[in-house]
Amino acid sequence: MLFNISLVLSSLAPWAPLMLRLALGVAFIAHGRLKVFGETAENKKKKLKKDIGMPPAATVLTGIVQIVGGAALIIGLLTQLVGLVMAIMMIVTTVMSKRQLHLNYLRGYELDLAYLAGASALVFLGGGELSLDALLGI
Repeated sequence: MLFNISLVLSSLAPWAPLMLRLALGVAFIAHGRLKVFGETAENKKKKLKKDIGMPPAATVLTGIVQIVGGAALIIGLLTQLVGLVMAIMMIVTTVMSKRQLHLNYLRGYELDLAYLAGASALVFLGGGELSLDALLGI
């Protein structure tokens, strides 16, 4: 009996969107929580206002979107829509922060790019078979 790794891995394909949703969801919640509730949330808001001109209310709104969106990704609810919102948010925040801070695009964009790639993948993949989207037929 020959072990067919391709067959085994393809049988695990339904788990791929789940793993991506969980990783992105947890990461977005962690970043959003720090913007809204973190002990340095006030300092972060003041720093973003000073550095890139982002008003504190926008920082809080971004954090709330990250928390709610992250939770939606974890449970797989409205995955494609949430992925699109997060992808757009990553494009805007990356370009805005790098341009305003006059940072070299070769420094400090890697995590933003990874989040953008993951969110974009979910736009195309959807939540997968192991999601509320699939359960509800969305």
